[in-house]
Amino acid sequence: MPYVHELPIAVPLSADIEHRPDRSLPYRARVRWANPHTKRRTSLSQSHQTEEAAQEWLDALHTSAARGIDPTAATQTLAEYGNTHMTLALRGLEPKTTDPYLAGWRLRVVPALGHLPVTMVTNGAVDRTTYAWIADGEGRSTVKNTLAVLVRVMEQAVRDGLITANPARIRGWQRQYQLAEDELDDPRALALRNWAALQELAAALVARSHEQYTGWGDVVTFSACTAARIGEVSGVRVKDIDTRNWIWILRRQTTPSPGGLADKNTKGKTARRVPLIEEIRPMVAQRLLTLRDKPDARLFTGPRGGRITTAVLRDATHWDEVVNSLGYEHLRRHDLRHTGLTWMADAGVPLHVLRLIAGHGSLHTTQRYLHPDLQAVMNAGRTFSNHLTPSPGLPPPSPGMSATRRRL
Repeated sequence: MPYVHELPIAVPLSADIEHRPDRSLPYRARVRWANPHTKRRTSLSQSHQTEEAAQEWLDALHTSAARGIDPTAATQTLAEYGNTHMTLALRGLEPKTTDPYLAGWRLRVVPALGHLPVTMVTNGAVDRTTYAWIADGEGRSTVKNTLAVLVRVMEQAVRDGLITANPARIRGWQRQYQLAEDELDDPRALALRNWAALQELAAALVARSHEQYTGWGDVVTFSACTAARIGEVSGVRVKDIDTRNWIWILRRQTTPSPGGLADKNTKGKTARRVPLIEEIRPMVAQRLLTLRDKPDARLFTGPRGGRITTAVLRDATHWDEVVNSLGYEHLRRHDLRHTGLTWMADAGVPLHVLRLIAGHGSLHTTQRYLHPDLQAVMNAGRTFSNHLTPSPGLPPPSPGMSATRRRL
């Protein structure tokens, strides 16, 4: 969108607060002013829970207007403000830099923060959003470009006087990639201990959610027991479940897109088969019964039928608060997948089968989940020793074995 330059002109505001006791937000604050260029009279209003909050909103608009900021600009959402001033914010950049910046804005900033007024974008909000991108598997350069465009947009807001400091200038986020790399060397360390721990987590998340929506517990349990990503769980349709063999044909995942959430191919671009163990079959069967004759219906949705993302699950269940209270400070939504793969490896699922279930492109990635316990290592040592030095009473080694021993 071309940038239209307008000099700031201070405008006087007339304001009032109306009390409407029959409304959920009973205090409506309203301002009126005349545009000095067009002479047209404009108004803006917002409802609040308390009279004090309404007055604070009016005071902020008075302060902005005194600095020459149009009240409509002072209440713009981040998406509206960024789309209007993007050309100015990106001035001086080459096209090869602009393209990844704009992609980061469309695909990540707007879906995550675009609904917030510019003045309500805080360091904490940017922190949590950035960590969510990292947890969702976004690459280092992707997050860097996304933060860079957000920094530029918020810097323009500082220049316009909407805010006094740039909340997008955060530190320490790159250290999370080093932690992630260390953790991926031993993904087993991210797994829940056992089935009881998983059930405890699911119950706690449900209890902390609004109106105790049991669907959140089902999503968490299903994700861990199938070693699936939250986006993949969101993409499950009724027609993807084979109840004869209790197999889930994993075909798609829900991911953010420029127009909102969209269903796309899996991360590996190919469908894969995932077993549905007995522990979750009753829950799946009940959901299928509820959605009978609707083959394209989603098996898992939010309480209002919406699509699920890792961010939605986090916010709806107060994930960070719950996992901290249970002593799992490290636990992220993606660690439910680590949990499932670790449990399958410990159960003796063959490596090549585990790789197919996980959808890993490299066998090396799957091997990280194999971690024989101490007893298994000790048994391996005894077996090797017996192979080299047979115990008394055992038949003598074959000639080939003798030759091997002499070489050793």
